[in-house]
Amino acid sequence: MNTVKTVRELRAAVARARSEGKRIGFVPTMGNLHSGHAALVAKAAQRVDFVVASIFVNPLQFGPSEDLDKYPRTLAADQEKLLEAGCHLLFAPTVEEMYPEGMNGQTRVSVPQLSEGLCGASRPGHFEGVATVVSKLFNMVQPDLAVFGQKDFQQLAVIRALVRDLNMPIQIIGEPTVRAEDGLALSSRNGYLNAEQRTIAPALYRTLSQMAQAIREGQRDYAALIAQGQQQLTDAGFQPDYLEVRQALTLRPAQEADRDLVILVAAYMGSTRLIDNLHLNLDDQ
Repeated sequence: MNTVKTVRELRAAVARARSEGKRIGFVPTMGNLHSGHAALVAKAAQRVDFVVASIFVNPLQFGPSEDLDKYPRTLAADQEKLLEAGCHLLFAPTVEEMYPEGMNGQTRVSVPQLSEGLCGASRPGHFEGVATVVSKLFNMVQPDLAVFGQKDFQQLAVIRALVRDLNMPIQIIGEPTVRAEDGLALSSRNGYLNAEQRTIAPALYRTLSQMAQAIREGQRDYAALIAQGQQQLTDAGFQPDYLEVRQALTLRPAQEADRDLVILVAAYMGSTRLIDNLHLNLDDQ
């Protein structure tokens, strides 16, 4: 696996692969990789001949009070994980390489509606930062397909809309959330939890699972279900940010007739904000 740090080197390496008739897959990350990221790379490696990954902690998607400065940078360990997962090329640019004219005058990409509410309400400007950097990376790599984790369900919906609306010839693949044995979704932010908080954190997924089971059994009073779930989270020691039942494609609030649903949650355990979701299609029962 080669590691490059400039757009020129990236494009040259991708051009060589293309000249050899290879299909290109892409997995963008912010580093501090875990087995969930490895699953994204492995999925891409199953579908294409040449896998590109990126590691870039994108300042545009962090708010002023968020953890940009303390976000873990673990490049050497990340390179080993990517190599084992089947990555061929790592793009690890600096902020100056990605935003050579600075960020104040940077063209921004905005995806309306899907970016609003949920994490978009709690983190103003976050999805504009995501959409902007992903657009730049897509233009740099020009992959045939890209793989994203379903744990960031709203982000995946935003990226699907971005690709569709801007007519990008890229297939977007959503990879199921990878979980620890106790159900906690793998996340770089789990490393911020202390030992006691880590034992409590799986209650997040248990709450989603209980809500999903109630819906499968016919519960359609989503307001009552959400209130009950929020109380469960509070009792467990979380400070809920949001807990919602939404229509999976549009992310609008779920109606009784909807069959393709997603339950989404964000909650604080101490100062650490965790997110998770559970997708259920009632027609698959």
